[in-house]
Amino acid sequence: MRIEVPPSDTQLLAAGTAGDEAAFGQLFERHARAVYNHAFRLCGSWSVAEDVTQTTFVTAWRRRREVRLVDGSVLPWLLVVATNAARTEHRSRRRWHALLRRVPPEPEGTSDPADEVADRLRDEQRMRDLLALVRKLPRAEREALALCVWSGVGYPQAAAILGVTEGAVRSRVSRARSRLARMVAADTEEER
Repeated sequence: MRIEVPPSDTQLLAAGTAGDEAAFGQLFERHARAVYNHAFRLCGSWSVAEDVTQTTFVTAWRRRREVRLVDGSVLPWLLVVATNAARTEHRSRRRWHALLRRVPPEPEGTSDPADEVADRLRDEQRMRDLLALVRKLPRAEREALALCVWSGVGYPQAAAILGVTEGAVRSRVSRARSRLARMVAADTEEER
């Protein structure tokens, strides 16, 4: 029975340097946990340690021709790269926090975007409710209401568009308003 010896870091690195992604993947599988644990101890954050580990192996792939083995292992070189990546990450976070401290606070009375979204949703719901009531009006009253009240068309122009007298348009708008007021009042009573 022949026992197969796994390839050494030296062999995997040589194959990886030649462009063998699978060999480099084996180096990753072999050392990723140690690099990750090292990064976590440096950063104290699981998510930052993941980023540092990723950066370490991307750097190793890009600089694979420059990797130095120590006693036949690539791990010491990877740990140095991880340490540098963790330092860079720490500096970036420190700069980011310093920048945030320099940002002036929001002025008093500044609205929260979430409030604006909630207001818009309430407005849309009110409009849907109103449209449901308007659809109950006779067609002639709906048209007059839409032209004169909602779109601001004058009574004479609306009369010309609708092919009726100005008095008829005024009457239709008046009746539409009265009916809507009664329907809104009835809906309000039902909600109580």
